[in-house]
Amino acid sequence: MLAIDDLNSWPGAINGQPATKTPNIDRLAQRATTFTNAHASAPLCGPSRASIMTGLLPSTTGIYGHVKDDDIKSANVKAAQSIFLSEYFKRHGYYTAAVGKIFHYNVPKGSFDVYGGRKKGFGPYAPTRFKWKDKGTNTDWGAYPEKDEQMPDYDSANWLINQLQLEHDKPFFIAGGFLRPHVPWTVPQKWFDMNPIDEIDLPPYLKGDLNDVPEIAKKITEFKMMPTTEWAIKNGEWKSMVQAYLASISFVDHYVGEVLEALEKSQYADNTIVVLWGDHGYDVGEKNRFAKMSLWETATKTTLIIKPVKNSAKSVSNRPVSLLDLYPTLVNMCGLPMNPANQGHDITPLLHNPQEKWDKVVITTFGPNNHAIRSDRYRYIHYEDGSEELYDHTSDPNEWYNLAGNPSYRAVKNELKKRLPDVNAPWSPVSQYTSNDYFKKLTENANAN
Repeated sequence: MLAIDDLNSWPGAINGQPATKTPNIDRLAQRATTFTNAHASAPLCGPSRASIMTGLLPSTTGIYGHVKDDDIKSANVKAAQSIFLSEYFKRHGYYTAAVGKIFHYNVPKGSFDVYGGRKKGFGPYAPTRFKWKDKGTNTDWGAYPEKDEQMPDYDSANWLINQLQLEHDKPFFIAGGFLRPHVPWTVPQKWFDMNPIDEIDLPPYLKGDLNDVPEIAKKITEFKMMPTTEWAIKNGEWKSMVQAYLASISFVDHYVGEVLEALEKSQYADNTIVVLWGDHGYDVGEKNRFAKMSLWETATKTTLIIKPVKNSAKSVSNRPVSLLDLYPTLVNMCGLPMNPANQGHDITPLLHNPQEKWDKVVITTFGPNNHAIRSDRYRYIHYEDGSEELYDHTSDPNEWYNLAGNPSYRAVKNELKKRLPDVNAPWSPVSQYTSNDYFKKLTENANAN
């Protein structure tokens, strides 16, 4: 299982951005099912990863912000009853091992048999900032350091390669968490050279796009420490920022490829499932922002590729699926008994028939009672104050025109509204997020109560 931090839907296999150079992820996709409509259950690392590993929605656990790994099961009663995905495999006779960022920081104690560690933060950091000086974010972009060997992901890849070269007398669940393309978008110069700035197409952007969204949408997506697209345009930095994000993706793609090559050369090549995912989406100029942390498509949509034990023909599914679905899907693929507590859906039918009739939707949550529902065609967003957004992806893939107030779509809204979570757990005191006024107040109120 390969988890890639802040990887949106830009890899070549997803066709999210024409300039992306991801030959190794694309090669994996040639033997796998690629999900082009895959979304996170939260648009933020901490709650997204807690949801994947517990198999529970954020609205069930009350984990809406970041959370220390060892505090996840202290969040509320439902969280306490959960069995982490790695623990579930361990209980069923698997050797479990991990390196890098799997949960939000590292891994909870005892959740894996062996843990290879992770360097703190998202360095190495340049001695001085290149472009963006705000200390409230790691955001910056430029060529640094000099060599790949100075990057933590280089070490993680080699740790995983070593695991694949060992003699295992039990089935294994091995997870690797890569840090790039999380900010800062700094990787050695050769990865920038691989993505020439004159070949880059900018992502779609409409000035004034957010004029028709409710005020609460602006409140929960306001992060003043992050650059805006208008700033990037004014300062001539947008292409440089896109280039740096693409360079970071190409860098991590290379080390994904190193691990996949080691698997292919190992004795485990024909009996190992490979799953690769990003933990949520990321705006790289869309929606006047360079950030995750919203309920719009670009912040929730990510990369998900699943290869079965033996190489299969390339297939592509555009059905809406969630990272929450990974737990029951992997359990079923390995022939283990299902965990009845899982709230995700087993998507193995889509591995056999990618266009299978599918009535499931994806729920993404960003704070209590703020939910996006993504179906095949629509995105419906319902905020805690009753405000709404609705987008028809058939005619408006960029989500530029909010249809929530259009009477012609009342029936569509009502159907999607039925899919909102029945339970909205209070914000757990072990979950923290203080990066804007809206979430700071929710965090403080949870701690006060």
